[in-house]
Amino acid sequence: MNEKNQLQRRLKLIHVVAIGIAYMSPFAVFDTFGIASDVSSGHVPLAYIVVFIAILFTALSYGKLVKKHPTAGSVYTYTKNTINPYVGIIVGWVTFIAYLALPMINALLAKIYLSSGFPQVPSWVWIIGLISIISILNIFGVKIAASINILLVVFQFLVGTIFIYLNVRAITEGPKHFISLSELIPSGMEFSGVFAGAALLALSFIGFDAITTLSEETIKPKKTIPRAILLVASIGGIFFFTITYFMQSLFPDVSVFESIEGASPEIASIIGGNLFLSFFLAGALFSVFASGLAAQVSASRLLYAMGRDEVIPKRFFGYLHPKYNSPIPNILLVGLLSLSALFLDLRTATSLINVGAFTAFSFVNICVITNYFRHKEFGSTLSNLIGPLIGLGFVLYLWSNLDLYSIIIGLVWALLGVLYLTLSTGFFKKEPPEIEFDELEG
Repeated sequence: MNEKNQLQRRLKLIHVVAIGIAYMSPFAVFDTFGIASDVSSGHVPLAYIVVFIAILFTALSYGKLVKKHPTAGSVYTYTKNTINPYVGIIVGWVTFIAYLALPMINALLAKIYLSSGFPQVPSWVWIIGLISIISILNIFGVKIAASINILLVVFQFLVGTIFIYLNVRAITEGPKHFISLSELIPSGMEFSGVFAGAALLALSFIGFDAITTLSEETIKPKKTIPRAILLVASIGGIFFFTITYFMQSLFPDVSVFESIEGASPEIASIIGGNLFLSFFLAGALFSVFASGLAAQVSASRLLYAMGRDEVIPKRFFGYLHPKYNSPIPNILLVGLLSLSALFLDLRTATSLINVGAFTAFSFVNICVITNYFRHKEFGSTLSNLIGPLIGLGFVLYLWSNLDLYSIIIGLVWALLGVLYLTLSTGFFKKEPPEIEFDELEG
């Protein structure tokens, strides 16, 4: 492979973990608490435990595959080399819609947050401004983006820590009490609400998988990326459970809020006044910025991997800037496509993320299962067949909870990919080009 057309290994474990956590957007726990509490009948902490255990099986599947294919293509690469090149391209195509939608969602959230504070400024200014800054930072290289994300993630956890302290103070000084084990676990029919809440909260963990797109830019990826995947998922799970445990202890019934969708700012104001509310909203804004930065990194690397394979035009998508070692055309394209946030709403963007993420989760588990039966490569039946089957089962449960609108969007997008693949391969007469992965392992 031409050395000039190869990503350079600059990222350490801390950089990769920071990008994964930023992508996962830990502040989402605050945005979803009110709705999740209502759906789960006040059992949000347990719902997070359920979804963490379920998602862990998929995380382990990612870890196994990245050791075999330590490249930038993530689930596109895994599926292409494990199942079929054509299937891999379609999976990569459908997965990309999630990477594209997340910068859109972050731009929309930034508009909502900033427009509430500065109503005199046109809302489109915030969308264009956020996407422009993110694109410029990513052009200068992934390590700069990763270093900025470390600072942003640290600030978010600082806000979360203060939030917990204020919750604890409010509980100990007031009539409320900490949730006991018996109160944490529901009885009887309430378990259905816990699983419904888990399906809703599964989106909180989207992000641990995105770091697999950084494999080519990570030092010792076969060791670092699997560790980072488990760290990101575990840190997220601990953070989500801890925050919601104290929130649920202080407010077991979210019907007391004016709006369950805006419960967390109300809680911030109640426990810390306007000063902490301002600090809290700054954390939310930083979360949006960090997540958008990480999402654009992942999307541009997925496009780069497909462009280098000549699945899509290599001259454009497979280009790396000689100085910054970044796929600038892809970064600019993702930024340009993200401007569709000017015309779309949160429901549409969320639907796109659901479809892309669930497709990726499904095929990662399918790839491990396929390898087990085809090559007996991954060892024990428990970790390489039973585990992925459990992971796939949970993902199928998530699919069953999608609304018709999301499924229709996903099918239309998939059909567009099939149409492109059909025409570009002369009705499947031409095999997609292969890439020598051994050259990339480093």
